[in-house]
Amino acid sequence: MSSAIIQANNLWKEYGDNVVLERLNLQVMEGDFVSIVGASGCGKSTFLNLLLGNERVTRGELLLDGQPLPQEPSSERGIVFQKYSVFPHLTALQNVMLAEVFEHSGILVRLFGRAKQQAEQRAQAMLAKVGLAQAAQRYPAELSGGMQQRLAIAQALMKQPRILLLDEPFGALDPGIRKDMHQLIDQLWQERKLTIFMITHDLSEGFRLGNRLWVFDKHRHDAQHPERYGAQVTFDIPISKDNYSEALGNNLPMAAQTCFAK
Repeated sequence: MSSAIIQANNLWKEYGDNVVLERLNLQVMEGDFVSIVGASGCGKSTFLNLLLGNERVTRGELLLDGQPLPQEPSSERGIVFQKYSVFPHLTALQNVMLAEVFEHSGILVRLFGRAKQQAEQRAQAMLAKVGLAQAAQRYPAELSGGMQQRLAIAQALMKQPRILLLDEPFGALDPGIRKDMHQLIDQLWQERKLTIFMITHDLSEGFRLGNRLWVFDKHRHDAQHPERYGAQVTFDIPISKDNYSEALGNNLPMAAQTCFAK
């Protein structure tokens, strides 16, 4: 049976007088795929940074397995950005090996002997998993946009995280390539039992990939002081592969109006 992996209890995030998120009370089960939509500036990326450990909660609490979430990034949480987060001076294989390199050798940034051989084998297997087996010795500049994003996903999954954070990962891709990436992410989610949080500006993408869709928006507004109130999750829409069309048809107009009609 699935258990809660992430809980937010009366969570607030503020920067001085600017309230970004307020009164978040959320529970995410292990294995959930949460698609996150909302207008620009409504706190979606801030929430992802809280999950990653790059930001700290101002008030309330954010729990991982019932304990305060570590206030720094860890191998349990991988992230993929819209802008490909790979190193241009390293080959695809070397990029994927980086997680092992940093873990084992610190500032030396090298692996030797058997440790290097094992890391290469794991990296090759990960590249094969994302369809880049034949591109191991190519540099990012020699890869298409879709291939670079596959590489970034392989890099994020190398340390076998339990939680995968996706910050508009397919926004810069052509429609055909995006469809291929949807299939890849869905396959990885099913096979690895990942818990995924994905920010997207494409509502149909959010409905298609997730089993829950969150709409971030503000319940309260002050035209004179817009920074006074923060965003909350105003809709938490359950989705399944069986009711995808029904969920999209019933909820898309409301969600679209809430998110983008401002």
